[in-house]
Amino acid sequence: MIKVVYDIKVYREVLRDIIQADDVVVELGCHVGNSTRIISKLNNNGRIFAIDNSPEAVKPMESLEKENPNLEFTRADVRLHETLEAVAEKIREVGRCDLLSVDLGGGYHPDTVFKVFFIWSSTLKPRNTIIRNRGLLDFIHSSSTDEVIRSHEGWLESSGDDGIPPRLKEFKLWSSKIN
Repeated sequence: MIKVVYDIKVYREVLRDIIQADDVVVELGCHVGNSTRIISKLNNNGRIFAIDNSPEAVKPMESLEKENPNLEFTRADVRLHETLEAVAEKIREVGRCDLLSVDLGGGYHPDTVFKVFFIWSSTLKPRNTIIRNRGLLDFIHSSSTDEVIRSHEGWLESSGDDGIPPRLKEFKLWSSKIN
């Protein structure tokens, strides 16, 4: 399932509805950890990999990390290949990603948010994804089509490994077609 929302209350409600006690969660854009705190209470037997590049995130997230042994915070830019590669290695060790949570700037830059979602979800292949972004939600509700292309997981299964531009190095993680 892929869920796109904007309202922070709805976002947190969806988190409460879909997180299970032993889930492996990758949270992109954790900021100071308000949603991370909710996630950590819901999946006390799971793992949380929380990433944010904001200087304001460091102290609150380090404090939250001390309270929660299942939480690992990394200060990094989720748009960078190196960040994805490091997290993908941890996910390979754990064996699965149950939830990809993407909250990058709320309403800004839907193109960046979609690219981050697409690359991370195609790499980690989560069971569920939740994206908080006003621009994407506005686009979804403003568009129409008669075509039905559907994915049932938390990543775009319909894309597979086809049509991947070979010059973008961040795609090397999930496509066997790139040398």
